[in-house]
Amino acid sequence: MITSQQIRAARALLGLSQDEAAALTGVDREALAKAETDGGERDFAVADALEKAFAKKGIAFIEDGENGGGPGVRLAHSVDPCDGIRPEDLNATNDG
Repeated sequence: MITSQQIRAARALLGLSQDEAAALTGVDREALAKAETDGGERDFAVADALEKAFAKKGIAFIEDGENGGGPGVRLAHSVDPCDGIRPEDLNATNDG
């Protein structure tokens, strides 16, 4: 099951406020805030709903011990190298 830290990190990666995340996931804002808080009893249904909704938006949850590290989150898809300007191509002519 995902941790409260993973929930906060997933929301941050998506750039969502708690209100926006609640609307996106269909989870009550207070339940979301509780899920993001360490301690207390975990609501498995809320955690499951959040995990599924965030996964649909491109978040991959990393389990504890996967690849030798602790639990975490990442974007499920790599950023397309065609998106944006490559660092070596930055110059005054493409300043916006």
